[in-house]
Amino acid sequence: MASSDGTGGLRAGLHGLTTRGRSFLAAGLTAVVCAYLLDQDALLRVGVLLAALPLAAAAVVANTRYRVASGRRLSPHRAIAGQEARVHLRVDNVSRVPTGLLLLEDKVPYVLGPRPRFVLDRVEPRGFREVSYRVRSDLRGRYLLGPLQLRLSDPFGMCEVNRAFAASDVLTVVPQVLALPQVRLRGEWIGQGESHARTLALAGDDDVILREYRPGDDLRRVHWRSTARYGELMVRREEQPQKARATVLLDTREVAHRGSGPASSFEWAVSCAASVAVHLLERGYQTQLLTDTGHWVPGPGSGGHNVAADTSGLILDALAVADLSDGAGLSRAEEPLRAGGEGLLVAVLGDLDAAQATRLARLRGRTGGAIAFLLDTGTWAGVRMLAPDTGGDEFRERVRELRAAGWTVLPVRAGDSVPDLWRSADGAKTTAPYRDEAGA
Repeated sequence: MASSDGTGGLRAGLHGLTTRGRSFLAAGLTAVVCAYLLDQDALLRVGVLLAALPLAAAAVVANTRYRVASGRRLSPHRAIAGQEARVHLRVDNVSRVPTGLLLLEDKVPYVLGPRPRFVLDRVEPRGFREVSYRVRSDLRGRYLLGPLQLRLSDPFGMCEVNRAFAASDVLTVVPQVLALPQVRLRGEWIGQGESHARTLALAGDDDVILREYRPGDDLRRVHWRSTARYGELMVRREEQPQKARATVLLDTREVAHRGSGPASSFEWAVSCAASVAVHLLERGYQTQLLTDTGHWVPGPGSGGHNVAADTSGLILDALAVADLSDGAGLSRAEEPLRAGGEGLLVAVLGDLDAAQATRLARLRGRTGGAIAFLLDTGTWAGVRMLAPDTGGDEFRERVRELRAAGWTVLPVRAGDSVPDLWRSADGAKTTAPYRDEAGA
């Protein structure tokens, strides 16, 4: 809640005179001067009336004695790019006198639409009014809403005094998250579902880790062979199966992407990374986002405390403000992958040169499974449509090199669907065909 005090001086009221009020005041003063020069008492009375009306309105508005509080609620706090969010405003009259005419205007960034304005005729003592408006952005990001501005006005529209509340809220617009199909991924060594079942089938439901018997332990868990060996009761300690881990690598290098705005290859890559991360979290993976700058989300200290909803929010918040980097390579991301590269690696990559492709190929041996969305960024710039052979051989060579190293490579062209490409990552399929317009 934020509050605004309706007290003020006559000077503030005079500064708040509207065009109508200033016109009345000017006309009244002119009439008074003319009446003095022409010695016209009737004109003098008219002039005094015209001048007194805006002055009285300014005095009344500036010295209004009531207090108003406001609140703002966003639904939802995280909006998806291209979808609408609703902002709910509540204005409470916390004084013991009714308000006059109130004009509300909320400050909204231009990208979200025009500034919403509302007129509240009268709010009774201890009463409130609720209004709402919709915002929408096709561009992801974080946008500041507020502060709310309140205009006090007299019934004749002679004077308006602005009051500003201090409270503001942040609306986060996240990239589009597409629902991905359930596929069997290569390298699902300790995941949920079928792979998880296979792991338990091989290791048993309980890892045999022993400890001393404690009062209250179930006697059915006594390990008699170890008890006989050590001469005291030993019980099997239940261990939680290790959770599958996954890393989503997003290539944010400016030199690796083409196009601009929502239709650029970078925006496609951000949406793809968001979709894959959310999908893996829903499948039970302990998922982290890594960029070419070496930035982890969640941080390296998160350990096993991976609550899917919380992690999903952190990753989407990070992707909402992800921007192009000035890096030339992926070296800053290689060290974190070498240190903790176990599990599944899903990379969303832009243009690669020969050296970068070779370094990525070497990382494959440190991961449980590796999937690469390799963007043919020339299709975002229209290069392939104008000259189909331009860069085609180089791109195909990168695909072949990564596949030879054991990566599941999904070549991506402008307009391709993330769910359709993800379906091609099924472990039952060996490769994902690359459609080239220069082909036969």
